[in-house]
Amino acid sequence: MIPVPGITDVYEARLRISAYLRPTPLYSHAALCELVGADVWVKHENHQPIGAFKVRGGINVVSRLTDEERRAGVATASTGNHGQSIAYAARLFGVEAVIVVPEGANPLKVKAMERLGAQVIASGKDFDEARERCGRLSAEKGYRMIHAANEPDIVAGVATETLEILEDKPDIDVIIGPVGGGSGMAGACLVAGAIAPKVKVIAAQAAAAPAAYRSWRERKLVEDSMGTAAEGVATRVGFELTQQILWGGLDDFILVSEDEIRAATALMIEGTKTLVEAAGAVPLAAALLIRDRLAGLKVALICSGGNISPDQLRSLYA
Repeated sequence: MIPVPGITDVYEARLRISAYLRPTPLYSHAALCELVGADVWVKHENHQPIGAFKVRGGINVVSRLTDEERRAGVATASTGNHGQSIAYAARLFGVEAVIVVPEGANPLKVKAMERLGAQVIASGKDFDEARERCGRLSAEKGYRMIHAANEPDIVAGVATETLEILEDKPDIDVIIGPVGGGSGMAGACLVAGAIAPKVKVIAAQAAAAPAAYRSWRERKLVEDSMGTAAEGVATRVGFELTQQILWGGLDDFILVSEDEIRAATALMIEGTKTLVEAAGAVPLAAALLIRDRLAGLKVALICSGGNISPDQLRSLYA
């Protein structure tokens, strides 16, 4: 059984990563407040040095590797942002990194990983096939495999974003964030449950890739289809550690359509005047679906990343 991190692990993770990352902004945007009919605040993880929240977990886990693990190198599978986080952290600590991505992965994210010094291998039609290849490669080469979700130090690291939200805005009523593997929202559940139990934590996922949603609803790990264009939430299985935390701490889980994600991405870009990738707009898409429930509340939307490619950006306005 994978150990579940606690709030002490989150505070310790913050101490580790604070030497390398500054807290990200929590901004209110009038356009989004008007759209949702609530006091909306955006946690701008798209301002991170890799353009995504995952870097918090990457630094936390790589900083804790043993000397033997550092010599062996690390490997992970990713659709892009988690891979960038591991590549970024590996460069910080002088560790070899191998990232397995699905064929056709976001070229912006692939190039970023390569610039950070990682070896990038394209394998499989989706994240889960890439993950299976990464497992075989790690067994063959002796790499320390870093799972994107079933990794306590990843969850504790990314949970620091929620810690910052609640410290910056203690009167937040609702936090809404996207789910792929689920590390970010598992971290949100851990932190809110420990220091702000009245805060409602709501997850959102693409209806075209609903494995995490179904795993949460059915209280068992399930596999489902993966047809979303939002690569940051493109998984087809639920994961043990993150689901265990979500089962105990999540208040609701919303599915959003591809059209709703596209529309929300354009609205987020226009409303925040920053680049937002599709996964980062999933929380807004969910908030718009449940706007009647959010009326008059203080709502934090986690903008998980801003790594939208030029082709993806152009397609929003085609």
